[in-house]
Amino acid sequence: MKIIKRDGRVVEYDKSKIEKAIGKANAEVRPLQRVNKEQIADIIAYIEGLGKNKMQVEDVQDIIEKKLVELGKFELAKKYIIYRYTRALIRKANTTDESILGLIKNSNKDVMEENSNKNAVVASTQRDLIAGEVSKDLTKRILLPEKISKAHEDGVLHFHDADYFLQPIFNCCLVNIGDMLDNGTVMNGKLIESPKSFQVACTIVTQIIAAVASSQYGGQSVDVRHLGKYLRRSREKITRQISGIAGGHLDGETMNKLIDARLREELKSGVQTIQYQINTLMTTNGQSPFVTLFLNLDKDDEYLEENAMIVEEILRQRLEGIKNEKGVYVTPAFPKLIYVLDEHNCLKGGKYDYITKLAVECSSKRLYPDYISAKQMRATYQGNVFSCMGCRSFLSPWKDENGNFKFEGRFNQGVVSINLPQIGILANKDEDAFWKLFDERLELCFEALMVRHNALKGIKSDVSPIHWQYGAIARLNKGETIDKLLYGGYSTISLGYIGLYEVTKLMKGVSHTQPEGEEFALRVMRHMREATDRWKKETGLGFALYGTPAESLCYRFARIDRARFGEIEDVTDKGYYTNSYHVDVREKIDAFSKFRFESQFQPISSGGMISYVEIPNMRHNLKALEDIVKFIYDNILYAEFNTKSDYCHVCGYDGEIIINDDNQWECPVCHNKDHSKMNVTRRTCGYLGENFWNLGKTKEIKARVLHI
Repeated sequence: MKIIKRDGRVVEYDKSKIEKAIGKANAEVRPLQRVNKEQIADIIAYIEGLGKNKMQVEDVQDIIEKKLVELGKFELAKKYIIYRYTRALIRKANTTDESILGLIKNSNKDVMEENSNKNAVVASTQRDLIAGEVSKDLTKRILLPEKISKAHEDGVLHFHDADYFLQPIFNCCLVNIGDMLDNGTVMNGKLIESPKSFQVACTIVTQIIAAVASSQYGGQSVDVRHLGKYLRRSREKITRQISGIAGGHLDGETMNKLIDARLREELKSGVQTIQYQINTLMTTNGQSPFVTLFLNLDKDDEYLEENAMIVEEILRQRLEGIKNEKGVYVTPAFPKLIYVLDEHNCLKGGKYDYITKLAVECSSKRLYPDYISAKQMRATYQGNVFSCMGCRSFLSPWKDENGNFKFEGRFNQGVVSINLPQIGILANKDEDAFWKLFDERLELCFEALMVRHNALKGIKSDVSPIHWQYGAIARLNKGETIDKLLYGGYSTISLGYIGLYEVTKLMKGVSHTQPEGEEFALRVMRHMREATDRWKKETGLGFALYGTPAESLCYRFARIDRARFGEIEDVTDKGYYTNSYHVDVREKIDAFSKFRFESQFQPISSGGMISYVEIPNMRHNLKALEDIVKFIYDNILYAEFNTKSDYCHVCGYDGEIIINDDNQWECPVCHNKDHSKMNVTRRTCGYLGENFWNLGKTKEIKARVLHI
């Protein structure tokens, strides 16, 4: 007989648990009220005699209570009921006191190191983290079905962003910045009209970014091509001004030089506004806005020349960096930059190759920009090129009522990730057991994702006017629900995954870069994709497969599994699991082979993915980096470079801050280990982190090998 637990797990029937529970109640009553061994055996025999294949654990307990009453053991039955009630209370008990006090005392490392872009010592960030702990507690105890909560605690799955689930907000979005600039928006009840100049447009964009970030928990992306129109407006405005002042006394060449100089000045100031505002603003979720600027030189754009100027200036300023408190230029984490490679800028003699060369130089020093191949993207997304939402979450193609593709103004409802290595551990190389358990856990993930979806149903546009009423996503009426935006694939909802390398190693004994492992890994990926496609068809919701960034999750899952299953070579012994479908960070493989191998997984994981290669200091060998960028264009949809960009405040060392044998960050020159006296920027997953990392991610960063 099988017993169905409260969390939905199905376990083997164990009569000793009945004996133990009755025994505990027996010990608390008078001898006359106790049942003897024979009577306990009769109760067990009755339950077993029902001949059921499966029973709910609550039904078993109800039968025990009934039998105790029939035996006249009323006091014992009462004690047994109290025992059940006490166990239920324990499951529902508040769990936040210790975690919140730990935040205040700076001792709660798990929460403090969850996000490498949050400084958990700062009061404003602590306020967000404290609220997050309350949300996590209420989510676990009340909002989630018990079986989902238990699955999360056991590392079966990860219910992402439980620290915000208490509120009716969503994950990430692609801001409809063009509509907001062209048609105006409203912030804090104040109308902001369409700007008349580039400088003002840049200021409004940063205000929109901050407002959007404060009412969602994930990243956002802005397509900068919408600024081209406003740079042209500035040129026209400057031309009128100078013409009026000159009164026809200047020749055309001098006029044009003055106009160009003024325009370049405004261009530089406007881009500087975006960069500095984003890096100095603090949103309500305790960090700078997590925003991506999408740099796409669209050949059909009527403002292409203006946008080429804007993209070039963004790259120049990022290459320069931002000064730290010591006045030294360092690498900022935001905004993330994505540069699109197309026929006219893929380093094959195109008109805008000069901008791509600048992008490559920028990547070599500042890690950004990352690269999207328009060629590969069109092949995957029905001929379209568009930005991911924040770091890596991609929308699926969707057409409006006029049959036109629409991407801006759409969003992701949320993510639940599955722990692939744990399935492999439990299956113990038995493929039949693996696929059976895999399907059971996928269904559990589906239920968890539907919890996320149902939490957004019925939410009114008033909860975030900037999103729902004033153009970031929609222009709904006040009091109108957002429900129509949750269906039909308009928004996505994502199944994440982690540890494809580890599960392959567990099941096949080899890396997924080996032929036998590769075949198995592809089957795993396609199985998840088939599941999300099936859910999408059955529900009408935009289910998608998403390679989880796993900043803290790579550590959390590995830690849970190590505590439960012990040290397993190449799996739990490392202290981290591998991000999504990526090659093991320790595996020696060249950059071209890595990108070629991982490229096959990206179209399957079209709801979210990114691949990287680890590079040394390439500032004096940009030609080699350009060769890789050309390879990206022809071979992989979305890729990035990881390099080092550090600074020691104590001795002024401007090189790689190392991770020592004790997994501490240390200056190799003066041996400074004080985090507050160094700037360290590393690729966390798809975005950069600059406030250090948990132990698991630190070990993973340390283990990374170079691919060039």
